[in-house]
Amino acid sequence: MVRDVDADRLDRFLVRHWSGCSRRLARLAIDGGAVQVNGQRGRKGQPLQPGDTVRADRRALQRAPAAQPDLAVPLLYEDAEVIAVEKPAGMPSVALRADDRETIVNYLIARYPELEAVGDAAFEAGLVHRLDTATSGVLVVGRTDAAWRRLRAQFRERAVDKLYLAVVQGRVRQRGTVSAPIAHRPRRPREMLACVDRERAHALRARPALTHYRRLRWQRGAALLGVRIPTGVRHQIRVHLASIGHPVLGDPLYAADAAARATPRLMLHAARIAFAHPADGRRVIIRSRLPDDFQAALRSFGM
Repeated sequence: MVRDVDADRLDRFLVRHWSGCSRRLARLAIDGGAVQVNGQRGRKGQPLQPGDTVRADRRALQRAPAAQPDLAVPLLYEDAEVIAVEKPAGMPSVALRADDRETIVNYLIARYPELEAVGDAAFEAGLVHRLDTATSGVLVVGRTDAAWRRLRAQFRERAVDKLYLAVVQGRVRQRGTVSAPIAHRPRRPREMLACVDRERAHALRARPALTHYRRLRWQRGAALLGVRIPTGVRHQIRVHLASIGHPVLGDPLYAADAAARATPRLMLHAARIAFAHPADGRRVIIRSRLPDDFQAALRSFGM
């Protein structure tokens, strides 16, 4: 697709004018370098001006990243339709372009070459969801295109039960829910923003987000929470907990300096996921043990 544009934002422009392009595919295409604006690589959230020329090429989404079989990625579950792996903290979930290395996708392509043909882009390798780079825990993969689409549908329909463990600053009440919509923070492309004000949420096109939490332990000014999120907005848990005054420890984006430096890693772990098997509907529950560095940080707080 090549098209001159009216003023707009790049991702929204693609959704409206690129045949069959969803919001998600627009993000993938921009991340993967498949979109150019005036001959230069497009950026997420990039504003467009009248007369700009946008060029989008789906073929760029089919360039798979390099296989890296030596990456240390534990396998949690495997059958003919579904794979689950344990993502280490610090390793990105997906390759955003074909030349990326040291991601979960590089490992998956090496072990399961057929995953290049699963999903909307080869550099996703069948992943049906993502975790932030600094977050550890369970990641689920559709092994066939049909399985991937059925699993993706469960995520869209909020039918997947996702349990996270988080260590946050302060004494949190026993349980609670945060429901503020989340949007990209203006002029800070790496950050998200919880929008309490309805008008601002509308202006920023905030997405609905729902976070339930329960306090499991509290000690030395920190609390261990069990967190469930029916929705899946970028940085959701981190943004929502920070918005109520209890940022996740070790978070350089949403925690103040003391809390950000309190632990050597982001204290967020995807501990369990449950879903209907895409082939026969049986309930599948996959668990990930707490990593050693997470456990060590808990002990430092007397937990």
